[in-house]
Amino acid sequence: MSSALNYYNMMKEDNIKTIFNITFSADNIGSYAEIIEKHVPFDEMPPNVPGFIFSVFIEQVTNVLLYAEKELRYSGKYGKVVDAPMGVFLIGENEQAYFSQTGNVIKEEYTEFIKESIDHLNTLNKQELREYCKEQRRSENTNPISKGAGLGFIEIAKRASAPIEYAFTPLEEGLAFFTMLVKINKQEDK
Repeated sequence: MSSALNYYNMMKEDNIKTIFNITFSADNIGSYAEIIEKHVPFDEMPPNVPGFIFSVFIEQVTNVLLYAEKELRYSGKYGKVVDAPMGVFLIGENEQAYFSQTGNVIKEEYTEFIKESIDHLNTLNKQELREYCKEQRRSENTNPISKGAGLGFIEIAKRASAPIEYAFTPLEEGLAFFTMLVKINKQEDK
């Protein structure tokens, strides 16, 4: 049996401030944002950094809602059975940056689209990201795999202080575990 002490030590060693292994829904995003607000010293940060952290959090959670394989059936309000995406979200810090990481099960067929999207964004500078975002907003989403025209990834890349890191771990047939790590400098980027 794993001990809570093991998890406590892991969080302490990796500078993780908060972690959720949860059922994601649009209804509970605000509750998680409140928890983050209690665990991250926003009042000690440069003015833009708290907004960047919350923006990345919202986009990452939205990504889970859009792409996660519905893997849990639970009885929601009033006994209604609901299919809901499960995932893990954590936020932590090191000396230079805050980091936000999500992980969730996705259909393996999504991996190539996500990889290509993030790889492309990682080649763009901040000005190019702003222009690309405008372009994407004006264009029609013709990719059936993209449920949001990739705008969430663009918004994350615009606020990230380093290239978005990601990984896909193959699971049982047709599924993969998608992990995305985003870093935001503690000092405002010039």
